[in-house]
Amino acid sequence: MSDALAPTSAGSPLPMPAGALAMRAGTVVLVLALAAVPFVLKGSWTYALGVTFANSIAVLSVSVLVRYGGEVSIGHGFFAAVGAYSVAILEQRLGVSVVLSLPVGVALGVLLGIAFAFPSRNISGIYLAVSTMALALALPELINNASDFTGGYQGLYVAKPVIPGADMGLQRYYVPLVALVAVAYALSQLRRSRQGMAMLLARTHPAAADAFGTRRVWARIAVMGVSCGIAALAGSVLAFASSTVSPSGYTLWTSIFLLVGSVVSVYGLTLPRALIGGAFLTIVPQLLSASGAWIPVMYGVALLAVILAAHFAPRLGALVRRRPGGV
Repeated sequence: MSDALAPTSAGSPLPMPAGALAMRAGTVVLVLALAAVPFVLKGSWTYALGVTFANSIAVLSVSVLVRYGGEVSIGHGFFAAVGAYSVAILEQRLGVSVVLSLPVGVALGVLLGIAFAFPSRNISGIYLAVSTMALALALPELINNASDFTGGYQGLYVAKPVIPGADMGLQRYYVPLVALVAVAYALSQLRRSRQGMAMLLARTHPAAADAFGTRRVWARIAVMGVSCGIAALAGSVLAFASSTVSPSGYTLWTSIFLLVGSVVSVYGLTLPRALIGGAFLTIVPQLLSASGAWIPVMYGVALLAVILAAHFAPRLGALVRRRPGGV
């Protein structure tokens, strides 16, 4: 996804290029294939894919901040935890399902994101990244000190179904999938909207954006609110998909791996790119589990291979196209 701004007529969305239409058709085929997976695979694979979909949403939340705000976060695990614990606590206290508690978690994520962004609106780069890391460092202690609500080290269970009587395994698969598709579609519409273009303009050409009445500071606060809201949604869905919420799932490493997933997806905001990032956080460690003590090494090698492939693939494609007889 390019951040280049294209002209558009006032009040109308951008026309969609032919390449984008082909990509959207491919995405529809991918979604249909994923929807059919539970008819082919069962058990641990559907569980792992459900968690992958939730992690893909979290990867999107970090990528939104990078794409639209030009900033990096090492603390988005904090906002994912806000959504996850909102779902778990509301189920424990009020007996409501994720359908009702998810909007609450998203709203809290947006509000906390804006509350964090406002005092830090004039810092950027490594200083903002370190500031977000402080959230991730403080999170486990905050959770444990509020054990009356959060369950402390033991955490909380999320067991209430969305559709009573329906197979819970299928619900833990399809709810994250539907949420991922909805978020990816919403982001595609944001990219083509006037508000999305204004946020991109504020990032790439602050002076021009200011001339049009969009101040970069407020655009960054808006981006942070959107990004943190998506992170909270991811946490809500992850709590439902995995059925448990505990402090060990939201450490500093969680935030670091979300950033890694965003890098692996090349900060893409499409569903396929998000799936690559989510799979790298969920599926790849499972596939490497047989490596024993070599898991960190193998994971690092896989990470390096993916980043190098993403870096050199466009250049190799350009070289092939320039050769006589190239496509």
